[in-house]
Amino acid sequence: MTQIERGLSDAEVESIAAELADADRTHGMIPRITARYPQATIEDSYAIQGMWRDAKLAEGHRLVGRKIGLTSKAMQQATGISEPDYGVMFDDTVWRDGAEIPVDLYSNVRIEVELAFCLKAPLEGPDCTRDDVLAATDYVVPALEILNSHIEMEGRTIVDTISDNAAYGGIVLGSTQKRPDEIDLPWVPGVLFRNGEVEETGVAAGVLGHPAEGIAWLANKFHQHGARLEAGEILLAGSFTRPLWVQRGDTVHCDYGPMGTITCRFV
Repeated sequence: MTQIERGLSDAEVESIAAELADADRTHGMIPRITARYPQATIEDSYAIQGMWRDAKLAEGHRLVGRKIGLTSKAMQQATGISEPDYGVMFDDTVWRDGAEIPVDLYSNVRIEVELAFCLKAPLEGPDCTRDDVLAATDYVVPALEILNSHIEMEGRTIVDTISDNAAYGGIVLGSTQKRPDEIDLPWVPGVLFRNGEVEETGVAAGVLGHPAEGIAWLANKFHQHGARLEAGEILLAGSFTRPLWVQRGDTVHCDYGPMGTITCRFV
């Protein structure tokens, strides 16, 4: 396994994780981690995220999947961050097409257009490929990711974002499920509307050329830590549009062409 340098003590990691857990409960914000701890590394950020994750599991929440972020040029340019990241998804963060979603559950609410892969078999690195991902996938379904940021936005680095569970808040799943061999995945479109007006457009090829590449990246990343992706997990492959800010009263609609549509309203 790859050893990556840590810059924070265990006590500092625990303190930051507790701050973020409190911000999650209160839907509040904390000061930027890297402004207070400039020595913090990416390994520290995953340690912070992991401590928060373990606390959620201890409370009885069930892990249902992972999100992968910053896999497209659009998202990298929007955030100023040049490498992918990942976070965890729990059972109480999953919404369905047509949902009315309370804005007060989240902070700095934004929407991203994505595809989600549901695995029928485990995926393991270190040499996981796109073809391996497609073979292990039960079905692909359109999804909207709800971004949820508990750290002040200005000046954030990837360390701040990863620590905050990669800014994941929730997922809205569509109802159209396709096997990978039923559709040309890179050319799945996304036309994102807010209150009837087109705000963002893109195609899934914007995610590393093929959305399955993000899943392969994550499987290989997990191998560095002695872990793998498990059958039954839902994996958000990464956005192929820029994030869209939303507020209470907004209706969001996304048309994925042959993969159907998703509509939700923020209340």
